[in-house]
Amino acid sequence: MGAIEDIYEDLETDVPEEEFRKAVEEKVEQMGGLADEETAAMLLAHELNENEVNAIADIEPGMDEVKFLAKVMAIGDLKTFERDEEDEDGRVINVEAADESGSLRLAFWDGQAVDIDEGKLEVGDVLRVKGRPKDGYNGLEVSVDKAEPDDDATIDVEPGAGSSIDALTMGQSDVTLRGLVLDTDTIRTFDRDDGSEGRVSNLTLGDETGRIRVTLWDDRADRADELDAGAAVEIIDGYVRERDGSLELHVGDQGAVDEVDDDVAFEPDADPIAEVELEETADIAGVVRSADPKRTFDRDDGSEGQVRNVRIQDATGDIRVALWGDKADKDIAPGDEVLAADVEIQDGWQDDKEASASWNSTVVVLDDGADLATGATGGGASAETTDAEHAGLSSFGDGADDADTDNSGDGAAAVSAGTGDTSPDGGAQSAGQQVEFTGTVVQTGDPVVLDDGEQTMSVETGERVQLGQEITVRGELRDDRLHAEDVF
Repeated sequence: MGAIEDIYEDLETDVPEEEFRKAVEEKVEQMGGLADEETAAMLLAHELNENEVNAIADIEPGMDEVKFLAKVMAIGDLKTFERDEEDEDGRVINVEAADESGSLRLAFWDGQAVDIDEGKLEVGDVLRVKGRPKDGYNGLEVSVDKAEPDDDATIDVEPGAGSSIDALTMGQSDVTLRGLVLDTDTIRTFDRDDGSEGRVSNLTLGDETGRIRVTLWDDRADRADELDAGAAVEIIDGYVRERDGSLELHVGDQGAVDEVDDDVAFEPDADPIAEVELEETADIAGVVRSADPKRTFDRDDGSEGQVRNVRIQDATGDIRVALWGDKADKDIAPGDEVLAADVEIQDGWQDDKEASASWNSTVVVLDDGADLATGATGGGASAETTDAEHAGLSSFGDGADDADTDNSGDGAAAVSAGTGDTSPDGGAQSAGQQVEFTGTVVQTGDPVVLDDGEQTMSVETGERVQLGQEITVRGELRDDRLHAEDVF
């Protein structure tokens, strides 16, 4: 076998060998004798393979033409449409296809569409596709110029299988996903270019592999009002987009969000509070030590805003979290176990770090006993890991050595506001004892709650204090509260 035959055999092309040989001769003539037949054949082979991609994940909208392998996952219905200035209707059928890296939609036209509708293509077939990619309504779409079955190729994906959050990829469409509703937002309206009004809402979904923001459009936007946190749902016919560097799952009028009677696990993976850095986005989780009343304020545009501060502690430290907008209305109280995800770490009062939970953050009150493995990839911390590596809620459970708990085994006792179980120096306190306590005001009102970085103290006082102010109080401890006689 000669060099040209060897090069042609290695090609995966639809060009017949006779045409390839003719093109080689033309290339030699075109180059004026600067290349022999073998060199010309190699140049042509490179040109023919130029549009070949290794995986669906490598395909981007706007590419002129791509060639790739994909497995048929689902076949849609044949649709007809009127063409401009033509008597005959056009026909199209959409096919969902995938490989190990992702999925997309294939659009087959006219004669090809009719053949598929007549049963000449089946779910599970592997196709060698040539077509033009674009950004379609439901994600990445390829308008197919040519597609042929490849019986020898193997793609390790199974039709009909549901997805998981960590397996979602940019451009994926026809997504089926089960998860747990962690948080919901209000419905918002906007004006479209055609003058009509659009509606959009969001919810946050979690499963055992992670969490994702879900955007619900128009009629589907109502689901954010209809679903409660903790509901198990199934997303049907979703599509994946990217926003601010993160993947989002979108659901339009063709999709659905159905509540299901199913147990869905969600295992939060949080950052140790002591290790968060300024200007970064972090996930923090722990027990609420104190919760301030909600405050309202006037924005520059005349509208009214609202904010509420809570302090969350894990085994490595604690941090103030500012809950903005609708998140200030959440029913959060001292002793609750909370996950605050996608919060921005900022400069707070007296150079202390503060976490800001805004519209794109997720704040979830977790069930008692939730397994929060900080820094882990799933499940609880092993016996060999340190508290700094795994600062989850389990660190406050029975027998925790490093947490400031009492001996009763009540995991949240030492971190709930106003317990008064320990004195500032760590010793036991008794009713009627005179106590002096210095700390920062983390809650105003009745009672005032002070935080010294290790514990909180509930204080009865008529003095006017401000959030973030550091004060010292002295008085008698009664009924788990310090009745202040002096405030300075």
